[in-house]
Amino acid sequence: MKKITAKIDGMMCGMCEAHICDAIRKAFPKAKKVTASRKSGEASFITDAADAEDTLKKAIAETGYTLLSVSSETYEKHWLFGK
Repeated sequence: MKKITAKIDGMMCGMCEAHICDAIRKAFPKAKKVTASRKSGEASFITDAADAEDTLKKAIAETGYTLLSVSSETYEKHWLFGK
């Protein structure tokens, strides 16, 4: 699993955040923990898709917002009571 974080320009309100989250969920139906913040100008989600960065670039471009950068890191689930 990978955590994808994207810097996005153009989000101004809660509806913008929802629009970005909807676009991510549409592009990545199995995505988990999808969030977007207009204050930080970021969106993030967890996925196992191999081509996540390319797919995300296309999905954001279709929304009319500007994708500034994309980063990914390995995601490890944190267990409350161990594995």
